[in-house]
Amino acid sequence: MVTLDDKETYTVGVLSDTHGLLRSSVTETFQGVDLILHAGDVGGGEVIAALERIAPVVAVQGNMDGHWASDRLPAFEMVSVGGVMMLILHDLLTLDMDPEAAGVGVVISGHTHQPRVETKGDVLYLNPGSVGPRRFDYPISAALLEINGTRVSHRILTLSP
Repeated sequence: MVTLDDKETYTVGVLSDTHGLLRSSVTETFQGVDLILHAGDVGGGEVIAALERIAPVVAVQGNMDGHWASDRLPAFEMVSVGGVMMLILHDLLTLDMDPEAAGVGVVISGHTHQPRVETKGDVLYLNPGSVGPRRFDYPISAALLEINGTRVSHRILTLSP
């Protein structure tokens, strides 16, 4: 589990479904973030390496990541930032726990390529959408989380191709 707790406020970049394509709009948008969370379908180690030049990266496997990721990326990961516990996984339909009961404040997923934000009880469910190759008429999108103590605010960002 990754833990950041050395300051009061954090900015976290959240993305998913790069499928091997890391757009310059993503790297520009994430400049200055404290941490980057990638919710799977990374598409190759070069994407993670490029993101690591911006900030530390926590990434999980997606259903399309294949053999290259089996030894390198977990199926899910827990991250504690400030006073907020976050769970990262690729496909929300594979969630097999009660996040609220486990003390998780934010669940981050990808897979659908569609941005979505929903709150259930005290848990924020965030899907940043996809920043990879365009699919259907879905937007190219990522998200930013601002964490101040136990307070979380979020923004879905529509990025240029």
